[in-house]
Amino acid sequence: MIRKWSRIEESCGPEALQHKNQNKVWTAEEKYELVAKVMAGASCKGTAYAAGIDSGLLYQWVQRYKIEGYEGLVAKRKGRPPKEAPMKKKAAPAELTPSEREEMVRLRARVEYLEAENAVERRKMGRATQGEKATLVKELREEGYALKYLLEALGLSRSTYYYEISKKDKVQERNSELSAEISSIFAENLPKYSYLSL
Repeated sequence: MIRKWSRIEESCGPEALQHKNQNKVWTAEEKYELVAKVMAGASCKGTAYAAGIDSGLLYQWVQRYKIEGYEGLVAKRKGRPPKEAPMKKKAAPAELTPSEREEMVRLRARVEYLEAENAVERRKMGRATQGEKATLVKELREEGYALKYLLEALGLSRSTYYYEISKKDKVQERNSELSAEISSIFAENLPKYSYLSL
């Protein structure tokens, strides 16, 4: 240690041995001045002792400068990155322009149509009759789908839908008396015969 001090005094004079502030924050410009001296041919140790810093620290600055350039001398934040600041009060959303509002309405209508079309596809109507389609539309309307989009997805006109829903099942109406009689015969004879025999 004494040899080191004597070398410092010989090369830099007695001022280099005076206690200097070790906690100094070096700016990038100050670091560059010292690095430039070393790059110009001055001794790394001598330059470091004259500046009152450890020669190892100056050596690190020189290496960083060689690899990253001036940006390598800029102080970087140490430790863990800070947590994101908590969200402030939610700002009110910006007012929509008329064209944005029209686009939003158009997109909502398109989404409703696609949802209705998807519901129809899930039922796989294929070659269904108008009556079957109208029945499906009625069921899906009860689930909350818009009539306009259901009719469009099934290729059914509004008038046809209302006609099919309003008309009574003529076959069932014609056979209502016959159906009642068959049911009574079946109930009377079930204990005697199997249902196939009946």
